[in-house]
Amino acid sequence: MFHSNIEFMPAKGGQGGVTMKHLMSPLDFTIEELETLFNLARDIEQNPAKYAHACAGKVLATCFYEPSTRTRLSFESAMLHLGGQILGFSDAASSSAAKGESVSDTIRIISCYADICAMRHPKEGAPMVAAEKSGIPVINAGDGGHQHPTQTLTDLLTIHSLKGRLDNLTIGLCGDLKFGRTVHSLIHALVRYPNIRFIFISPEELRVPDYITDMLKEKNIPYEEVIRLENVMPSLDLLYMTRVQKERFFNEEDYVRLKDFYILDTAKMELARQDMLVLHPLPRVNEISVEVDEDPRAVYFKQAQYGVYVRMALILTLLGITVD
Repeated sequence: MFHSNIEFMPAKGGQGGVTMKHLMSPLDFTIEELETLFNLARDIEQNPAKYAHACAGKVLATCFYEPSTRTRLSFESAMLHLGGQILGFSDAASSSAAKGESVSDTIRIISCYADICAMRHPKEGAPMVAAEKSGIPVINAGDGGHQHPTQTLTDLLTIHSLKGRLDNLTIGLCGDLKFGRTVHSLIHALVRYPNIRFIFISPEELRVPDYITDMLKEKNIPYEEVIRLENVMPSLDLLYMTRVQKERFFNEEDYVRLKDFYILDTAKMELARQDMLVLHPLPRVNEISVEVDEDPRAVYFKQAQYGVYVRMALILTLLGITVD
C-alpha cells in the first residue's frame, strides 16, 4: 500500500472556513515532500493499472485563460488515467471572463462542479486569488511570467529519474530567461540542493531578471551569464532550452530580431558531454533542430511523459487519495 504523507503549505480558502491545500509555487514543497511525491509518481509509472480507478467519481476542472496544449492536456490525461472526469475551458473567450466575470466568482462556481481545479492565467497572482476563494484545491498551471510549478515538478522528476540526483549539477539555461516562467520556477526549486551551479545563456535583452540574480548572490549560489552557447556546452550536466515567447513581447520587431538567436543542432551537441541531458518545457519552435531528436541525450519528449505521472501524483495527494 502506498500512503502519501505530504503536507502542503496551507492557503486560506474553502467554504465555511475550511482550510484547503493548494499548489501555487514549487516552494510549497520541502525537499523531503518532493521525494515522497516523486516516489508516488514513479510507482504510478511502474504500476499504472493500480491507479486506473483511483479518482473514480472525481472531477478535475481545467480553467485556462490563455492557450495551452501540453499543460492542459497533461492535466486532463492525468485525471483520465486515474479514472476521473474533466471539464473546463481552454481560453478566456470561451468562459464567462469574456462577460467580465472575476476569477473569484468563477472559482466559486467551479467549486460547485468539480473536486479540484488547475488554473492558467496571464496575470501573475490570479491563481492565488482563486485559491483564497475556492472550495476545492487549486493548482497554479502557470500565471503570466511568474510561476509554473507543475512544469517545475516535471523538470525535477525528469532530472532525478534520468540523472539519479538533484544535486552536484551544472545547469545551462538558454533562450528567453527574462519572460520564461519555467526558468524562474526551476531556478527557485534547484537552489535548495547542494552544489548547484547555473550558467545563463541569453542575449542581453532576455537576461534573467535581477530579482533572480540577487537571490543567487544572497544564497552564494554560483552563476555566470554568457551569450555564446558553444562556449559552455562542454561544462554542462543539463541544458534547459526555451523558446523566445512571441506572446510576451510588446512589439513584433523585437521578437523577430531575437527569435532565432539560439538554435541547438548536432554540431553544438558534439561539443557536449556524452551524459549531458537536453530538456525543454515545449512547445518548440525552431530553437532545437529536429535532427537533435534522434540524440539519446535529448529527453524533452520523455519529459512530457513524466509530466503526466507527476500531475497524477499531485492530484492524488491534494485530494488525499491513497491506493492499496
